[in-house]
Amino acid sequence: MKAKLNDTWNFITKIRSRRIWNAVLVLGSYYISRFSGRPVQWGQPITLSIEPTTACNLRCPECPSGLRAFTRPTGNLKADFFRSVIDEMYQRLQYLIFYFQGEPYINPAFLDMVSYAVQKGLYTITSTNGHFLDDDNARRTVASGLDRIIISIDGATQDVYEQYRIGGNLKKVLEGARTLVKWKKQMNSTTPYVIFQMLVVRPNEHELEAVRQLAADIGVDELKFKTAQVYDYAQGNPLIPTLSRYARYRQNKDGSWSPKHVLSRHCWKLWHAAVITWDGQVVPCCFDKDARHNMGNLQNERFATIWKSPAYRDFRMQLFKGRHNIDICTNCSEGCTVWS
Repeated sequence: MKAKLNDTWNFITKIRSRRIWNAVLVLGSYYISRFSGRPVQWGQPITLSIEPTTACNLRCPECPSGLRAFTRPTGNLKADFFRSVIDEMYQRLQYLIFYFQGEPYINPAFLDMVSYAVQKGLYTITSTNGHFLDDDNARRTVASGLDRIIISIDGATQDVYEQYRIGGNLKKVLEGARTLVKWKKQMNSTTPYVIFQMLVVRPNEHELEAVRQLAADIGVDELKFKTAQVYDYAQGNPLIPTLSRYARYRQNKDGSWSPKHVLSRHCWKLWHAAVITWDGQVVPCCFDKDARHNMGNLQNERFATIWKSPAYRDFRMQLFKGRHNIDICTNCSEGCTVWS
């Protein structure tokens, strides 16, 4: 509870009047758009995801990075380009998520970029598979001022863990988490807020309680269970859990499978958030993993111009015509985390 309160207070300290006003504008334009059925866009994103790299050391079966399946270019985010993006956007921005695809710690400049964002007063978050949290990286992570870190832990035993995290070493991940917790204590730091996140799939669903015990033993701040997105679900998939609570999909009477959720004709993400790939492409949301819906590129345009461009306006308009017609929306499920 104390850690959660510290995290909440830490977030509050990063609120600025300009960011509050921007949030009011974004929220107001979103509801006007919903009621009118026509896209109106005021303000700029409250949340921004930026991709440190597309590279990954693992080969997870439902991840484009793991499958090496991208059709878009792959590479590392450059620090000077990152700083130029932050310099343009930080005054209105509240959250900065250092993650899209790939493993952030593979980018050698990752923690330096975190430090730069922290200096700009942004609440910073990353997600990692935990294999790069050696003693030096753990210490530098705490020193960088990173506010929140999500560590993927998809099993309590190696045999189960590696069924999804192919090529992964659970012992190394757990040791990295312990080292991070150790450095937080040694540096008397309340950050980063450390989350264990378990992607619940059929091979690991019997280890939920064992993962809960690991989280308690190591001393992380929070444990989350997350439902898994699978691409090939129509005829079932061996990754879909048997525990209904943790499955995004349900079996129909004819034996086929479909997502549980019902697609609405609007999407909050398209008003309050944006995603930037390592090479500057701006895409609508995190479900566009291969950047097929490119709204523009920050290598040659300012974000403010792209955000209110005809391409973005047309995409938002498509939402009101029916999200089932947009490929990246059909398998979308907002609110996909099951809280422990």
